[in-house]
Amino acid sequence: MQEFSPFFNEYSQLAASVERLCAQVAEQFAHAVRCHEGCTDCCHALFDIPLIEAIYLQHHFSALDDDLKQRIWIDADKTDRHIEVLKKRLYKEHARSGDTQAILQQAGAERVRCPLLGEDDRCTLYAHRPLTCRIYGLPLDVHGQGCSCGLSGFVPGERYPAIKVAPLQDRLVDMSRRLLASVGSPYLDFATMFVPVSRALLTTYDAVFFGLEQLDSEEKDG
Repeated sequence: MQEFSPFFNEYSQLAASVERLCAQVAEQFAHAVRCHEGCTDCCHALFDIPLIEAIYLQHHFSALDDDLKQRIWIDADKTDRHIEVLKKRLYKEHARSGDTQAILQQAGAERVRCPLLGEDDRCTLYAHRPLTCRIYGLPLDVHGQGCSCGLSGFVPGERYPAIKVAPLQDRLVDMSRRLLASVGSPYLDFATMFVPVSRALLTTYDAVFFGLEQLDSEEKDG
């Protein structure tokens, strides 16, 4: 994955800047930010990550001990199947209304254990966790809607400096699109496809995934 190094570096810099911002908010509102070692509330949240984060996470996952990877793969497979069933149920329940907001709200209430959460209730890839995990315990602005972790001390209705989620997602999508273009993938729409952590761990991001073998075959046929 040497060709991904520039994008991994760019992503790491973004993650570091997010960490600094989180630290500032945590210092300013120490009474309300209640994240602490052993709290796993964010590790049971249902959310998806963009391509750049999926590849970055898979890259660091691949460096783990083989026995540990095997155990996580088994959990990831079970989790991914569970999430698929959940998503199908939610979309079916709201198919008639087409209420996307209702789907997102109900999905946010679901509890799904992350396959990277170890038996000791610690994240196996904590240093490389997605941005969603890093900002979870802080006030967030999600498309104009304020929200925060239910275990925090932030009072609903009061005003706090909130981290805007949309611009972060836009930057990640842009990174994903440029990464796809850099390898010559014809699937540029993959940049806007988000997947659960479980799916990222189960996916092999190789020439087949990026559609490069298909291009080689077409060139030979031509």
